[in-house]
Amino acid sequence: MKIFRILFFAAFAAVMATGCDAFQKLTRSRLKTAQGAPYELLVVCGQREWTGEVGDTLRAVLTAPIAYLNQTEPLFDVLRVRAQDFTGMLADHRNILKVVEDPALAEASVGVQYDLTAAPQIVLTLQGPDDRAIVEYVSKHRAELVQVLESAERKRAVDFAASFGAPQVEKAVRQTFGVDMAVPRGYILAAGQDDFIWARYEYPTASQGFFVYSYPYDGPASLSAEALLQARNRFAARIPGPSDGSYMTTSMVFPPDYRMFRLEGRLWCELRGFWDVEGDFMGGPFVSYTTVDTASNRVFTLDCYVYSPKLHKRNFLRGVEHLLYGVKFPAQGSR
Repeated sequence: MKIFRILFFAAFAAVMATGCDAFQKLTRSRLKTAQGAPYELLVVCGQREWTGEVGDTLRAVLTAPIAYLNQTEPLFDVLRVRAQDFTGMLADHRNILKVVEDPALAEASVGVQYDLTAAPQIVLTLQGPDDRAIVEYVSKHRAELVQVLESAERKRAVDFAASFGAPQVEKAVRQTFGVDMAVPRGYILAAGQDDFIWARYEYPTASQGFFVYSYPYDGPASLSAEALLQARNRFAARIPGPSDGSYMTTSMVFPPDYRMFRLEGRLWCELRGFWDVEGDFMGGPFVSYTTVDTASNRVFTLDCYVYSPKLHKRNFLRGVEHLLYGVKFPAQGSR
């Protein structure tokens, strides 16, 4: 596949999500399974680059701390290997960033390739004439670099949910809200009411969960941060805590962050913060996504949370964040 400069990442991602899918499905059957853990990144570069300004810049971008976690965790777990050692299983890693310095190059650029030796795999080639050009390029395009790597991880999770789902939970969401939602295998239905669904995925020492709820839309004020927080606490109270009378609520020690964004043309509101249990000692990070279902004129919210007192929380939180990309509203008039 051709090398594209980073300025074309957005268009490139769209093409990869559609036109290249058929090609990837054909080639993946002949490739080995990619190695490495989710959000683990293998950087291939020389010792001089890694211990110099190039390495410092890459680490500053790729291991930046994630906001709204209970402890400091990086965007990616970065591992470094020399080019001469980049063989065997290392070449089959799921996320690879190659750093190439070539004085013959006129300027710095980044290329993106998929499924070269294993699948699913993303390989970025960061190249430039010298250290300074590479450093300036990474500094200028740090957001795009992180985005394309995160998009690759998200696509893997979404593809898995589509192939290996939790039919009982998906059916409950569809019947209750008239919305299709791809839910990964492992989630169980914990509670269901006319306007509320709660599902959870239990690990030995951690828990992922989400609840979906809906209520009448009363105009733009329904999507304000204050209105969404009130609604969240009202519905979160239906999730019981470990002791009698305890229930989930939103921590205000660090008030939730609020933003609006568009996904596939639909406006969403995001709340990101921490949850607590009223009447007990539990808590963790949460993120909620809210939109308006115009067909029913109701507010629709997907609220995701993580409980992991002993383990790192990044991958658990990323896992529930990916659920949003499996939500599909029916076309207007198809209900």
